[in-house]
Amino acid sequence: MAFSSKLKTESITACVAVADAASWYCAIVLVVLILMGSTREQNYVQSSLDVRVNQLSRRPCDEIYVVGEGETLHTISDKCGDPFIVEQNPHIHDPDDVFPGLVIKITPSQLAKSW
Repeated sequence: MAFSSKLKTESITACVAVADAASWYCAIVLVVLILMGSTREQNYVQSSLDVRVNQLSRRPCDEIYVVGEGETLHTISDKCGDPFIVEQNPHIHDPDDVFPGLVIKITPSQLAKSW
């Protein structure tokens, strides 16, 4: 009987060891899958944002333009193809005093409209 009892104890110990190892492998696989999923989501969000920015930057300028963060009259002129922004907007007294939210009138040249 002692031999049979010892054999059962070793068998149970071996089963517990196998189950413990299997659970560790499953935990590792789960962590890897979670990490892979999160990086894929970040890449998807970044690529969606890049596409949106490209669409907005290629959008033609409207006749009424709202100045954005970091824009100058020079960058707006290049973007919209209007070299006469100051002349067409008498409310702009100083070309260096342009701020986000300022509303200006744009008259794009024919070259800028062909973009």
